[in-house]
Amino acid sequence: MSDPGSRPAPQPPLADSALFARPPGGLPPRRTTAGSWLWPAVIIAAVVLGVWWIIANNKPADGGAGGQGRGGGRFGGASVVATATAESGDFPVYLDALGTVTPEAMVTVRTQINGQLQQVGFREGQTVSKGQFLAQIDPRPYQQALAQAEGTLAKDQANLANAKLDLGRYQTLFAQDSVSRQQLDTQSALVRQLEGTVKSDQAAVGAQKLNLTYARVTAPVAGRVGLRQVDPGNYVTTGDTNGLVSIVQIDPIDVAFTLPETEAPKVARRLASGATLPVQVFDRDQQQPLAAGEFLSLDNLVDTTTGTVRAKARFRNGGQALFPNQFVNVRIQSDTLHKVVIVPSSAIQRGQQGLFVYVTDPQRAVHVRPVQVGPAAGEKTVILSGIVAGETVVTDGADRLRE
Repeated sequence: MSDPGSRPAPQPPLADSALFARPPGGLPPRRTTAGSWLWPAVIIAAVVLGVWWIIANNKPADGGAGGQGRGGGRFGGASVVATATAESGDFPVYLDALGTVTPEAMVTVRTQINGQLQQVGFREGQTVSKGQFLAQIDPRPYQQALAQAEGTLAKDQANLANAKLDLGRYQTLFAQDSVSRQQLDTQSALVRQLEGTVKSDQAAVGAQKLNLTYARVTAPVAGRVGLRQVDPGNYVTTGDTNGLVSIVQIDPIDVAFTLPETEAPKVARRLASGATLPVQVFDRDQQQPLAAGEFLSLDNLVDTTTGTVRAKARFRNGGQALFPNQFVNVRIQSDTLHKVVIVPSSAIQRGQQGLFVYVTDPQRAVHVRPVQVGPAAGEKTVILSGIVAGETVVTDGADRLRE
């Protein structure tokens, strides 16, 4: 027992709140702070704000098809675009076709007499002029034949001269009533017969002279010779199908191609009016121009199997850029449109309502403008209606634009 007069022993201080009191049963006390409810509230607020932001920015804006928001930005801001000014001017209309280079003249040189080939006077691939010596065939048999024909002609001419003298005597005697009419007529017939014989002999002499001319082979046209088909020393005949050599005329040279039957009447009207249609030919890649010339002619009928009309154009070919039978791309300037509106082809857009362009105003806002387009060539297109010259059109970045 303690002393009643003594002071009680000091006790440990009590907690400021019952929250820190030890629960019954010996469990540790539960501590509650501000962080236990603050983080869930922040997370819920962030989710709400995210949902609101998504809904607000995916709300469709008023205007045409394209991007979103005024100024064309998808999220309501400005868009960076490329623009160009619609121009007014003349616009050439072209027709494109596939063509084949065709020489104006292509000749296989064949011998017109039989004989041994003595000499060749050309180099393979050489360019020759008309009348230039090409080959020599042995002329000796034809020289002998010519001499024989000339001898026969001389004999018959002498007989004719004698018959004419006799005819003169008979005429004198007939006037003196010394010969009969029958004798005079017989002599006249003999003179006419000998005159016919002399003419036949003269033709034979001419034929042999012509054979001697054929023995010397010359170029019938100017052009480029091909590969030699016969070597000197061979016996050549008129029946040789390959001939001696071939010659193609390469300057000027033609290009044959086809046009759609729908375009043929337009081209024919232009040609009938006296217009000259310029034509250009390009290589297979349509990158390198090869030659420039003029439209020559149209065929007189339409090919019913293809619905096309054959045509030709002619070109100067001094540099030999065009080779016979070469395939080329042909471009014909069939017409010229005057004072039309021209814009870059990239400005033309296609929508559900048809073709349109985006036109910008001075406030840098864009407007949808339906248009009717005409011919196009390269990067330029003719606008028949919808905009006027001087207006500014969008050429790049149109996929982010709206009215």
